[in-house]
Amino acid sequence: MKINLFTQSREDTFLRRMSGVAKLVCFLLLTFTVMLSYDIRVIAFTIILSFVMFHISKVTWRQIRVIACILLLFLLLNALFTFLLAPEQGVKIYGSRHEIFHIAGRYTLTQEQLLYMSSKLLKYVAVAPLGLIFFLCTDPSELAASLNGIGMPYKGAYAVSLTLRYFPDLQRDYNNISMSQQARGLEMSKKAGFASRVKNALAIIVPLIFSTLERIEVISNAMDLRAFGKHKKRTWYSARKISRQDILAIAVTALIFAVSLYITFFINHSRFYDPFA
Repeated sequence: MKINLFTQSREDTFLRRMSGVAKLVCFLLLTFTVMLSYDIRVIAFTIILSFVMFHISKVTWRQIRVIACILLLFLLLNALFTFLLAPEQGVKIYGSRHEIFHIAGRYTLTQEQLLYMSSKLLKYVAVAPLGLIFFLCTDPSELAASLNGIGMPYKGAYAVSLTLRYFPDLQRDYNNISMSQQARGLEMSKKAGFASRVKNALAIIVPLIFSTLERIEVISNAMDLRAFGKHKKRTWYSARKISRQDILAIAVTALIFAVSLYITFFINHSRFYDPFA
């Protein structure tokens, strides 16, 4: 069984050529656009934009397959528990009630609840591709330089960079340990039952944890020997200067954010778009 959470995209695209600071600012602006509004029109526009950017980035399904499945499971569970715990939340928000059908007890599906749950679900659908594009099309060192450039202490920025750099190593170690254990007769395929596979996974996870701790110690010692953290500032080899295309991208996303704020506070007078009014 081989895992592949995600791998960096090396395609020479417009998004790859943007500076890390510009990509970070655009990502944050578009994320705030979606998070601050429950207007399904704004969310739908952002979804279209995010999928267009996803196509431009040339990220393949193979690169994000595992994460996409995890996100899908999260979205389904989120929708289920939202309805189970607060079946009347949409009615409270919109101040009206249009029943679709009664399920049982206090559970009745209403148009208001359906709109609220759909808006909430689509918010995640809009943000997820943006996050994947940002992380897959940004080199970890460049990301660290970007975070430091917007004010994060370079120690924290470097920690983020090391974390992202460690994912490929973690995947490689997991696959190597898994193949070694399977060569010794450990069954991890679909032929074994679910309970057996979970039990056998412990034979992979335990050595993986120890190899991870060993690598952390090696990296920590190497950084200490190089006097990491002695100075308050540092330079970055992977930092890029802001170009015209970066300024244009920031301007466009800033305009989208400003329009969403205008729609939210001056047209809807609320974070929620109410088609039932």
